[in-house]
Amino acid sequence: MNAIFSTFVALSFVLASWGVQSPVLAAAASPALQKAKQEAEAKGLIFETSRDEIVAKAKKEGSVRILTSLDTDTYKPMTDSFKKKYPFLDAQIQEITGTEATQRFLLELKAGTVREWDVAHASEDFYDQFRGQAKKFDILGMAEQGVLRIPPKMVDPDSRHFVSMASAAGSIAYNKNRVPPEKVPNSWEDFLKPELKGRKFVADIRPHGMASLTVAMGEEWVMSYARKLKEQQPIWARGHTRVLTSITAGEYALHQLTNYHSCVRAAQKDVTKSLVCKVIEPVPVRLTEHDFVVNSSSRPYTALLWLEHVASPEGQKVIDDYEPVKSSLFADGEIAKLVKGKKISLNDYKTFHSTPKRMQMVLEAYGFPKADVR
Repeated sequence: MNAIFSTFVALSFVLASWGVQSPVLAAAASPALQKAKQEAEAKGLIFETSRDEIVAKAKKEGSVRILTSLDTDTYKPMTDSFKKKYPFLDAQIQEITGTEATQRFLLELKAGTVREWDVAHASEDFYDQFRGQAKKFDILGMAEQGVLRIPPKMVDPDSRHFVSMASAAGSIAYNKNRVPPEKVPNSWEDFLKPELKGRKFVADIRPHGMASLTVAMGEEWVMSYARKLKEQQPIWARGHTRVLTSITAGEYALHQLTNYHSCVRAAQKDVTKSLVCKVIEPVPVRLTEHDFVVNSSSRPYTALLWLEHVASPEGQKVIDDYEPVKSSLFADGEIAKLVKGKKISLNDYKTFHSTPKRMQMVLEAYGFPKADVR
């Protein structure tokens, strides 16, 4: 009998390696797993206790389609690395960026007309409205139990469906040929010095970084600071790439608060080596690239494996390789190394819902300016 049982167990492991879940292994789920599953299902969530079962279901689906706001440079290396891990699965990616495209997609989701997409991006501007459009997987619970190999801190603890794949740190940027070393700001308040008044620096009118600063500095401090920035008469801008290119060319000297990863990318392309990116404490950091399995997905288990892959060390390396210093703060990537030992102002899932309101407050303090540069 023991020999028969041993043979059956051995066969079960062979089947598992092929993506087929054995009844013996399925029954071997730990009490902790069973408890997590019961708690998830009591909340109306879907909880799988076996990664092998997820892989087996994905194998039957065969493919996945993804809408993302990651840079298009990441698409081929990311899908190639996914294909290397899962030769039996195909992945197709399409970009979604801009407020209008996001709003249109959100309306289609709410109308129930989205059928072709499996993974989608929840824009920061409309994050709360995307909550009801995700498939009710308990991704957090499965990550905590090791069913999905996703760092649990990447997952929204409230919805339990959204995974933050990347992070954005804020920094200043300057042209070292136009700003002497002793004049480079070392604090946020340095931008309020008299010598920087009168179109001496650029300020962004889509103030994600300023909204993130409220976590550490408080709303009152940030709004007072924003009003004082307005009195400095900065050059108002919208977006980062165009402005950073202009700073590189010497058209502008200094940016008050830009995306560090955008600055690094621009600096890498700068043959003059004049563009410098510098972080100031507290470093504003916000979670970005919030992806989820679309509720109407016909390939939800392949979608889960895609989310897991982007969150994996291989996926995070792709992000850092093609969008430098934009990996998740909760992975062992470049942004975690950048802020190690520094004071940060982290706009995470606890505070993220307040971002649109805080950005609007900053804009009001700025006097609702129009962009001089786009």
